[in-house]
Amino acid sequence: MKFARCDRVSKTEKPSRFVNMPSEPSEQLLAQELPLNILLAEDIRVNQKVALRMFKRLGYDADLATNGKEVLEALHHKSYDIVFMDVQMPQMDGFEATRAIREEWQNDSRPWIIAMTANAMRGDREKCLEVGMNDYISKPIQLEAIKQALRQFGALS
Repeated sequence: MKFARCDRVSKTEKPSRFVNMPSEPSEQLLAQELPLNILLAEDIRVNQKVALRMFKRLGYDADLATNGKEVLEALHHKSYDIVFMDVQMPQMDGFEATRAIREEWQNDSRPWIIAMTANAMRGDREKCLEVGMNDYISKPIQLEAIKQALRQFGALS
């Protein structure tokens, strides 16, 4: 198994950690089997780097938004199949952004929203689904959880 060292971003963030990185080139076939436009909504740089690297390993070039307002701006400029939405972000959190997306976009043009949160307590998943998110993965995100969420979306679309 290969490991990649995440770069240290700033003195205020936690020290970098080693992250399991897939070593199989066959994992990139997922993007070929299931081509998707993906938007990552995440405000913490270390988490951004880890998630973007995981998407890249699966063959995806995901776009990035650092708060809910940027998510809405991105959706006005490009059609996304999936938004991986952090729940706690500055300016506009994931819950508020999800509500705005559900109000503004019709079912046939609305992206599939997957909550990403460190809150893995009982009831957190239900809260995410109540506001209109379609799926939920907990942090720290794992490659297998991303693959499972992508495959679930593919099976439903």
